[in-house]
Amino acid sequence: MLHIESIQVVATRPTTKNLVLVKVQTSEPGLYGWGCATFTQRYRAVVETITSYLEPLLVGRDPARIGELWRLMHTNGYWRNGPVLNNAISGVDQALWDIKGKQAGMPLYDLLGGKVREAAAIYQHAAGRDAEELCDQAQSLVEQGLRHVRVQLSGDPHATADTLTAASAGYGGTGPSSSPPDGAMPGAYFDPADYRRSTFEALTLLRETLGDEVELLHDVHSRLSPGDAVDFARQLEPLRLFFLEDALPPEHLDWYERMRAVTTTPQAVGELFVHPAEWVPLVVNRRIDFLRLHLSAIGGLTPAWRAAQVCEVHGVRTAWHGPKDVSPVGHAAQLHLDVASHAFGIQEFPSFSQPEREIFDGLPELREGYLYPNDRPGLGIEVDEAAAARYPAKADVVEWTQSRYRDGSLSYP
Repeated sequence: MLHIESIQVVATRPTTKNLVLVKVQTSEPGLYGWGCATFTQRYRAVVETITSYLEPLLVGRDPARIGELWRLMHTNGYWRNGPVLNNAISGVDQALWDIKGKQAGMPLYDLLGGKVREAAAIYQHAAGRDAEELCDQAQSLVEQGLRHVRVQLSGDPHATADTLTAASAGYGGTGPSSSPPDGAMPGAYFDPADYRRSTFEALTLLRETLGDEVELLHDVHSRLSPGDAVDFARQLEPLRLFFLEDALPPEHLDWYERMRAVTTTPQAVGELFVHPAEWVPLVVNRRIDFLRLHLSAIGGLTPAWRAAQVCEVHGVRTAWHGPKDVSPVGHAAQLHLDVASHAFGIQEFPSFSQPEREIFDGLPELREGYLYPNDRPGLGIEVDEAAAARYPAKADVVEWTQSRYRDGSLSYP
């Protein structure tokens, strides 16, 4: 009987993000699958979970029983959920789907019922130190064929304590009045009031400059208080955003009921979710417009496909989280969901770097704002392990999440 023979982990860092890749090898020579288990800020914990717990649990079992194995991995440690365990499960889960597609000789989208669209519309990020520079960056993306652009008034969206200045701010921005009290701790400081004023002015200029045919997206990154976030969403209504992202953090999801009651600005949330209890009430009660789950943080393709079906039934669209924190294997997995699901709304997607092109073969192709999957069996992605080894992962202290309010107190990053 075909069985799982081994589970290997490849940790690599071809850009500024640690990526975790999982290779499930079967007893049939040459039959294996790849999956994404990337929790870039805590990658070593994910690697240890896979090698010390999941591999011993799964070796010898039938790789075809994906649903059974997903539940087994989820419950075997008794305590469950959380980004470390879920990412570890995701790497195996995606690899099992990759194997099943290779066995069938079919791309994953065919296993899910076939394409409902040929490609997925994507958005990319524009950032600028002021409104004029932001407009220039957004216009550059539009000229490349994109119709959807996420815009942030920020010289560096992941600024550190060392690089942060008034002109080079992280999510939320900063202003000249943001000097912290004497003795305040170092960190990425910002001023919520200044952020709201400057962002509204920049978005107004963008809409006037780019017109109504370009869809604008903006990420609050959960840095406003709930009341301010609701008020900000109301303020933005005349600018007709495609969506406002992460206006509220997972700790304050009950505020989305009030948000829906008082504003028509479309809401997108979910990249920090790790449990269905966080997103199911938002979807079934239609309090949000886009569900932005991070596939590996929720446990892989198996729960993501279920989530897409729930979204379709309730008129909510998907917008899977797709920054550099997702490996090219993970981007391929998301793309298969995008082209097979009627719930698809939009896909976040960064361009691939040259090191990533050295490591990964079969990358999705971006043309005129649309991302196209290949037609290879499974996920369609191969990994050059020798190339990945040339870019070793490294554990370092994460700076950009050390976000602080004007008075020096920590905020949500």
